[in-house]
Amino acid sequence: MTNQSTLSFRDITMADLPQVGGKNASLGEMIGTLSRAGVRVPDGYATTADAFRTFLRYDDLDDRIDAAIAALDVEDVEALAQTAATIREWVRAQPFPAALERDIRHAHEELTQALERPAEVSWAVRSSATAEDLPDASFAGQQETYLHIAGVENVLDAVRNVFASLYTDRAIVYRAQHGYGAEAVAISAGVQRMVRSDIGSSGVMFTVDTESGFADVVLITSAYGLGETVVQGAVNPDEFCVYKPALRAGRPAVVRREVGTKAIAMQFAAGTRAGTSTVTVDVPAADRERFSIGDEDVEELARAALVIEEHYGRPMDIEWARDGLDGALYIVQARPETTTTHIDKRVVQRYVLSERGDVLGRGRAVGTKIGSGRARIMHDLTEMHLFEEGDVLVADRTDPDWEPIMRRASAIVTNRGGRTCHAAIVARELGIPAVVGTLDATGTLPDRESITVSCAEGDDGLIYRGALDFRIDETVVDDLPALPVEIMLNVAVPDQAFSLSQLPNHGVGLARLEFIVSTMIGIHPRALVEVDALPAELRDEVRARTAAYASPRDYFVQRVAEGVSSIAAAFAPKPVIVRLSDFKTNEYAGLLGGDLFEPHEENPMLGWRGASRYATESFQASFAMECEALAYVRNTMGLTNLQVMIPFVRTPREAEEALAAMARNGLPRGENGLEVMMMCEIPSNALRADAFLDHFDGFSIGSNDLTQLTLGVDRDSELVAAAFDERDPAVLALLELAITACTRRGKYVGICGQGPSDHPDFAAWLMQRGIRSMSLNPDAAISTWLQLGEAAPIAAGAS
Repeated sequence: MTNQSTLSFRDITMADLPQVGGKNASLGEMIGTLSRAGVRVPDGYATTADAFRTFLRYDDLDDRIDAAIAALDVEDVEALAQTAATIREWVRAQPFPAALERDIRHAHEELTQALERPAEVSWAVRSSATAEDLPDASFAGQQETYLHIAGVENVLDAVRNVFASLYTDRAIVYRAQHGYGAEAVAISAGVQRMVRSDIGSSGVMFTVDTESGFADVVLITSAYGLGETVVQGAVNPDEFCVYKPALRAGRPAVVRREVGTKAIAMQFAAGTRAGTSTVTVDVPAADRERFSIGDEDVEELARAALVIEEHYGRPMDIEWARDGLDGALYIVQARPETTTTHIDKRVVQRYVLSERGDVLGRGRAVGTKIGSGRARIMHDLTEMHLFEEGDVLVADRTDPDWEPIMRRASAIVTNRGGRTCHAAIVARELGIPAVVGTLDATGTLPDRESITVSCAEGDDGLIYRGALDFRIDETVVDDLPALPVEIMLNVAVPDQAFSLSQLPNHGVGLARLEFIVSTMIGIHPRALVEVDALPAELRDEVRARTAAYASPRDYFVQRVAEGVSSIAAAFAPKPVIVRLSDFKTNEYAGLLGGDLFEPHEENPMLGWRGASRYATESFQASFAMECEALAYVRNTMGLTNLQVMIPFVRTPREAEEALAAMARNGLPRGENGLEVMMMCEIPSNALRADAFLDHFDGFSIGSNDLTQLTLGVDRDSELVAAAFDERDPAVLALLELAITACTRRGKYVGICGQGPSDHPDFAAWLMQRGIRSMSLNPDAAISTWLQLGEAAPIAAGAS
């Protein structure tokens, strides 16, 4: 055991964790081993656990603290607050042992002399508990950090405050609940050169998707100014998702971007004492609308994250900062990610609402669970005693001081924060749902009334009125039987892709491009191409919505590429079949600006839709954007598991025209392994199957439209709903024609309509006829798989 009071980061490795804690040990480890791989870490030094224990032994302070905690009931929040405050005052009043103060001054002088402009440098003084950031427990945020500390006298003051922060309310509760005794945890103060992110940007990144445990992405959040606003949830940051295999291959790798509001930034103030050295300022409106870092920065950060993850051999939680003076990106903390490591990948668990209610609010979903309880709007911690077990915590934001009541909550809702903020991290650790970044939940949700918080519907977290019923579906993956048919998934929106890819599947049989356009863009494509010709008010709105991108057209191409690449990356290398846009005129008219460009049709279901649009002159520029986005995903990002499907092809001539339009716009069939399927959904498609198959690599049967057009039943009309049945002999006859033709010619044939999801007997019939795949709704995939497993022996016997 060392007798030194301080250690230089350059002399620290992970072997020194018992002396300097997980945070400081990790910083030293990265400086010593990862700097050659391009990971920049600001230098510094750390006090040791031995020095802290010597500090406590003076005047029997340690005995007084132990006695006070032993007499405390940590469930009594008022007594907890009073006792913790008293202990912190004892620590702040304690003088430093002479050797410790001497060593801090010496280490500080030695580090300062090595700097080019020492007078301009300030310091971050961070806590690092000796049991912190271990794989089985996350002490993140339990103690304090002090920023922009100038001069050794103020550094000494901040170190004493770090020592005192071992006895905050939340730290005492956390140690008690995790069984850490008084001797098990000490604290080290890390003194690190400040990165000037106050005039740059900063954030957090995880080397795993924190909601699903999907391991092939790096999730990065970013905002202007110091990173505390992101960690504390004071801002809704920008978010980026980077696909690791593309990054390793040297290809563009950003599969998702979301612009956060970033309303405020934390910057340096004139003060230099601990706790008084930062201020919060408003971010100019123009800066809020654009991304706080560019794609080059995002990918450089992700590469550093990969190096760190590979070094430690586990998912990591990393804080970073971009210096506004030198423009360089720095890693300022790295610790094990602890919330996804306990996920049992053998058990697939899905929360499903059994009913719906009024939507009272929405924000970013944290986790995939559902919770309900009585809403308790809390404005500050003086109301802590009012919070009861099972309430839903509704607050502007949370910080570590809120943790004692967060542990009693059934769910958490905040006005501010992104998916890496304090509320999100704690919610994941506790295994409860949270919706963050709602903007106004404390002003709009009904206090003391029952609400339901749902994070089971994608990236959007929804808050419903009332305590709604929900169920939890669990499936042990190992129990699924082998089948003669592939089970694929229909994926509606990209933000569910990482979670859905954890389900047993053989890929995606249907991803609808129009869902991506409506949920991620919401603007008619011609309004983006012809923005300068729009009426002034509409033009301004389009430009405001697309401000973060190079142009309105680039907004469409990149957003579609983001949506498609998210799905393709989630399921790679399994096939993902994306259907080109199949909006009807009335649906296109519902997009922003759509009423300027869409004709009125009496029956849009039978009108200008699908393939008939692609070769039409007025739609050429719009179709070109679709193709450019898909070509970027396949050819530039390298996600060649992406295949394309053309919908609603009435005649072989339309097939030729649609394929020619694709080829003109960078998507020629066969190039770079591109397969093009046709949606078999019109009776003529089955009746003339061979003529259509001359142009395509196979059929994906759309049983919804095929049933509608065969039986003459409007599937949107409740008046004739009883006549709609995919199992009608006429429909089955057409299905058999299509399946037989594809099988005879050795081409792909699958089905992606609603029928197999709704009717197990229909699914069994399709399997018996030799269909290659069924693409099912995710909530029906497992049950249908199991039912087909029972039917498979019967089918084999029949053949």
